[in-house]
Amino acid sequence: MLELRNVSKVVGGKTHLSDISLKLEHGTLNVLLGPTLSGKTSLMRIMAGLDVPTSGSLWFDGQDMTGVPVQKRSVAMVYQQFINYPAFTVYENIASPMRVAGADNATIDREVRKTAELLKLTPYLDRTPLNLSGGQQQRTALARAIVKNARLVLLDEPLANLDYKLREELRAELPRIFAKSGAIFVYATTEPSEALLLGGNTATLSEGRVTQFGRTIDVFRYPADLITAQTFADPPLNTIAVEKRGRQFHLEGDVTFAVPADWQGIGDGAYVMGFQPHHLSFERRGQDAFAIRAKVIVTEITGSESYIHLAFANARWAMLASGIHELSAGEIIDLFLDPRHLMIFDASGRSVTRQQKLAA
Repeated sequence: MLELRNVSKVVGGKTHLSDISLKLEHGTLNVLLGPTLSGKTSLMRIMAGLDVPTSGSLWFDGQDMTGVPVQKRSVAMVYQQFINYPAFTVYENIASPMRVAGADNATIDREVRKTAELLKLTPYLDRTPLNLSGGQQQRTALARAIVKNARLVLLDEPLANLDYKLREELRAELPRIFAKSGAIFVYATTEPSEALLLGGNTATLSEGRVTQFGRTIDVFRYPADLITAQTFADPPLNTIAVEKRGRQFHLEGDVTFAVPADWQGIGDGAYVMGFQPHHLSFERRGQDAFAIRAKVIVTEITGSESYIHLAFANARWAMLASGIHELSAGEIIDLFLDPRHLMIFDASGRSVTRQQKLAA
């Protein structure tokens, strides 16, 4: 187990990490999800032993590893910016950690070729990195990390430079590889969709704090607070002020709907309502769905989907709809929203619906 206990990092008076505590088990895939500068790389550098926390400690399998340098740890790392040995062939780049560990030639050859086949590198084994594309170089760095058989593998946005098709293939394949290895894998990304595709566990980060940690699908469905919900939304989470009065919720724009049974016990007053862009629909879905009339700001058609930017009362929303929808700026359209998909947050931003069984 890798355990971080109240880890903080302050550099030049600026807090990069604040009081982070996590427990990561062997054989698990753990995603660090957050925007740029949220603290993901800083946290991984402390896990690796490249940096020392300002306060707090890091333990591995019951041993205090705080301050132990990376050379004395069983760690493999892959960054978004690939790092390879320029004078080595692809074969020797992949083989290098096994040669350092003293593996025999037969084992090295078997593992190199198996991993090269997985990462579509077999035709390039005799080439040097300068004769590869950027994506091929990144795959080489990833293969070297896989064969190292380290107890802790850190992947900092490792698929960002790969083409779409290969990126999707590896996203599907990596969890299986990770589970079989028995190592602890930590994977940093800015993309909520990537976290959902990878599965495992997710820690959401914001401004150097871990806002929530748990099974990826649970963090997505039951965010503990508004910041977590916003971190786990792409396109951005839609929000609006809502007031509960008795058995009715009241939105700006003169829209009211019945308070679902799960929320009837919360007190009257002001809240923030949030929902994912794909939960807005052109048709009524669910018997309790309520209607909203909104104005189109702009429509972006990607081919298989349409992103529709909307104005409703004082809010600006995004709608993600399947198919092509040619809507004009300024057009008024009727939409529907099922209350089962809503998230409600109190004045402090804490979720008051965390235990509700939301549909993804």
